[in-house]
Amino acid sequence: MHLQNRVTPFGDIVAISQRGMFTGNRGIIHDPSTRTLLRKRWASKAWLVCSCSYKGQHREVMATRSWTELFFLDEAVALAAGHRPCFLCRRPAAEAYRACWAIGTGEAFPSARRIDAVLHAERLDRRAKRLHRVTMLSDLPNGAVIAQGEEAFTLHGGCAYRWTNEGYARPQTLKSAEWLLTPPSTVKALRAGYVPLFHPTIATNSDEQGHA
Repeated sequence: MHLQNRVTPFGDIVAISQRGMFTGNRGIIHDPSTRTLLRKRWASKAWLVCSCSYKGQHREVMATRSWTELFFLDEAVALAAGHRPCFLCRRPAAEAYRACWAIGTGEAFPSARRIDAVLHAERLDRRAKRLHRVTMLSDLPNGAVIAQGEEAFTLHGGCAYRWTNEGYARPQTLKSAEWLLTPPSTVKALRAGYVPLFHPTIATNSDEQGHA
């Protein structure tokens, strides 16, 4: 039985087999005695995207009264859910994100706390995921994640890749979308040059499409 610790682009935490490329956390939101989630879905405004390996440390998932280990298919999905790179285990990525965030928002050298505060307002509508209207799909950068109905798509190379439990599906060309899942300030960081790490199924499906 899978633990409930995989995060969808909508920010939901679900129990599926997908492990993904990154871990991360929102504070302590589980009961270690049962290894199940509490009712709350965040305990800190610092929603992080962390490396799955760091200095040889090993953690038994959801087994202690420490931060709750969450998992994301890739960094684009983590960013869409409202997380940002960790300044401890992913310092170069965090500094690059902050630099691009500053360029995109026009706010000089923001603190991590300031970024977290802005993201927190952009990612939540009370307890639910805050959805942002898509104004012009062609203006969105690589790594932005959009939604059409209940389906989420990561944009890359002019194509839209549907998120699934197993990875990304084959690329599609979308002419419109209802919602932007990635917080607007993160979209500005992406537009300013931040490059998230994508799951290999994007490259695999892209190559297959090119040879079809």
